[in-house]
Amino acid sequence: MDSTDIDRFDTCRFEASRSRLASLAYRLLGSAADAEDAVQDAFLHWQAADRQRIRVPEAWLTKVVTNLCLDRLRSAQARRERTVGAWLPEPLLDGDPMLGPADTFEQRETVSLAVLTLMERLSPFERAVYILREAFSYGHAEIAEILDITESASQQHLHRARRHITTARRGGELDPAAARRIVEEFLAAASSGRTERLVALLTHDASAISDGAGLTKKLLQYDTPERIAAIARAGFKSTPAKQRLAGGVSEVHFALVNGAPALLFVPGGKVVGAVTFDITDGKIATVRGIAAPARLLRLADAWRQHEPDAPLIAEW
Repeated sequence: MDSTDIDRFDTCRFEASRSRLASLAYRLLGSAADAEDAVQDAFLHWQAADRQRIRVPEAWLTKVVTNLCLDRLRSAQARRERTVGAWLPEPLLDGDPMLGPADTFEQRETVSLAVLTLMERLSPFERAVYILREAFSYGHAEIAEILDITESASQQHLHRARRHITTARRGGELDPAAARRIVEEFLAAASSGRTERLVALLTHDASAISDGAGLTKKLLQYDTPERIAAIARAGFKSTPAKQRLAGGVSEVHFALVNGAPALLFVPGGKVVGAVTFDITDGKIATVRGIAAPARLLRLADAWRQHEPDAPLIAEW
């Protein structure tokens, strides 16, 4: 086998792991764009390495990608970008390969917007151990090798991460049909201005978060059912000004985003806004409004290749 054939073979070995590596990086970083950058950087490391001496390529690549992500999480720029109140995960349409693996509840939970947000409270090592263990089923000996720590340290990081996430998270496995009914009720109440019904659909300690379409440096946050209902009434009311901002009259579609129910605003086939919902015990606990164009690039691209159901609202 000549050098060209070897390079081609090694490139194929990397490409066979690309999807898994991207899923790992997305869970660690909460951003599809940053995940793709990390995987591409890993490919450059792979090309520069003495590949004949790498006995288990999958393990080597996992270590490289994990540590590239940790370097980014530790960087001063990333800390500024991800300060509390200024950052939301990038949403992905269900079916996106970057969301895999998703065979178990634990794996699906690690990619939910709720848990991706909660993981901002963890240290980089806690986050990495939690993801490697819960989403990819690595043992502590393997995690210790990937992160250059002891097995005991890996166990301690996992314990702390689970404690933080278990204490803060809410709810369990979601019934998609029930979730859709609740979201449809929310949309009907918001678009018709029925404040009392909106409040009834929310938990007593519900919260709402919006990125302000990327026009503000900090997230907009609301933390009482009455305030959320008022914002929803105003936000879901269609006006000529909103139509101009969106680029035309929108359809409003139901979708699943990171495993959670969502409403997508789609003028001319392009997603320009997503509202996602966390549901607990039959009520809405968290509403997230995401409309910053940079956060919707991958979701919008996936939607263009998607065959949607009929819109809930045909002209918004």
